[in-house]
Amino acid sequence: MEPYTRKTERVREVLTGEVRTESAGTIMLVSALGSCIAVVMLDPLVRIGGIAHVMLPGKCRQEGHADRFRYADDAITELLSQMLRKGAKIEDLVVCLAGAGNVLQRPEDSICSLNIEAVSEVLSRLGLTVSAQSLGGVQRRSVRLDIAAGTVLYSEGGGKFSVLFGQAPIMQWGKKLC
Repeated sequence: MEPYTRKTERVREVLTGEVRTESAGTIMLVSALGSCIAVVMLDPLVRIGGIAHVMLPGKCRQEGHADRFRYADDAITELLSQMLRKGAKIEDLVVCLAGAGNVLQRPEDSICSLNIEAVSEVLSRLGLTVSAQSLGGVQRRSVRLDIAAGTVLYSEGGGKFSVLFGQAPIMQWGKKLC
């Protein structure tokens, strides 16, 4: 069982090249991020969150292609569009990033840095500021978005989840409150 999951919540995995938005009552997960970047958006006021699992820099060359959300430009633009359609406000958005690890440890591999650069450029063009990030290095990462709690957790290399954004669950009477 995932850390801090409440029994009433749905768990949704966001796969490579997928863009998904959900509301409170859903835990969103991205597992085993290598060079990919999880772009997480959260509006904590209306409790809407989403993740784009970006695989490649740039924009898809074919309009409407089935794999277009693998690309940074298409995926982030779509994620923002879905968030706004569901009632999020751009001024209330929290943006977190995780991934872009050179897990194969190839010195000539530039996809990680190209993904970081592409994601940063798209977010800047859209007027969005990154609130927290865990990027680069050589460890794979996983991400967990708890929309109801307003937290983004991440793990590196299969380790324990740590808080990237938000507050850790509060303890009372020796039990986790979530």
